Amino acid sequence: MTSLCEEYYQAFLAQGVLLGVSMSLIFCPPVAVVSRRMPHCRGLALGLTIGGSSIGGIIWPIMLEQLLNKRQLGFGWTMRIVAFTMVPLLAITCITVVDAPAPKASLSPLQAALDRNEKGAVSSNDEIQSQTKSSYSIIKNTTFMLLCGGLALGYFGLFTPLFFITDFGVQHGFSASTAFYLLSGLNGASFLGRVVPGFLADRYGHFNLCALATLAAGIVGFSWTAATSLPGLVVWSLAYGFSSGAIMSLQGACVGKIAHHRHQGLAVGCMMGSIAVTALVGPPISGQILAHAGYLALSMWTGATLVVGAAILTVARWRLNNGLTAVV
Repeated sequence: MTSLCEEYYQAFLAQGVLLGVSMSLIFCPPVAVVSRRMPHCRGLALGLTIGGSSIGGIIWPIMLEQLLNKRQLGFGWTMRIVAFTMVPLLAITCITVVDAPAPKASLSPLQAALDRNEKGAVSSNDEIQSQTKSSYSIIKNTTFMLLCGGLALGYFGLFTPLFFITDFGVQHGFSASTAFYLLSGLNGASFLGRVVPGFLADRYGHFNLCALATLAAGIVGFSWTAATSLPGLVVWSLAYGFSSGAIMSLQGACVGKIAHHRHQGLAVGCMMGSIAVTALVGPPISGQILAHAGYLALSMWTGATLVVGAAILTVARWRLNNGLTAVV
């Protein structure tokens, strides 16, 4: 549909509305299914699952740059080639996402309590209503609300470098082609950031690693404008890609830690809905900051949102267990 667009409203409906709805339907169910099926290695499993988008983040910019600028196929045929590539890949995804009852072992205390409440339930109308209410109890859970709030605040600035890193490189004298590949490098580091911290989080705690990754991304964000040379900007891109990638993979694991396995879909959907709002308005806000105050203010905005988000995530972690060395 996007390849046929000639007016702004057509592109808005196709690329904005239709693609946005379809992406939510593609992303949320696999995250919930993986979290349900693999509670023992949830961090690593979700890291590998979500890491696939980082592979796309490496390939698509290079592919688009080659098709648009080198082959000069035009926008329409470039979008059609993208679509022809995505259709078989998404078909495989739809076939392989199969839900199954989650194992009952190693439930968190909250999950175990909900499980005990639901065992031996009778099929009366009152009991059915009670179970329906319990499925929505996660929305009222203070720890879950803090988790969503911390992530949502961090997402105000999380995607800012992805939109502006190329222009930042061009302004510092790099060629457009060289600056363009900074984004692919950032996405490549993001893949490692989604897998490696996910593996470590299964041992050292999902909340622990998520809060640390958010704090690390904020610190790297504060140092953005200090990277003015090509080697420095490459290192900065890799560091930010790694730390920000960890946030994206561990957020689902944190939800799985506090939500009952029967309610993983609802919990993941609520979490994704909360961050979708700030991820939507964050880049336009960043653009206005850049236009009126420059890159230094933009880096301060990026770092501040992530550091404050990390503080809120730390409070959520503390509510689960206030032990300094606890695996949470």
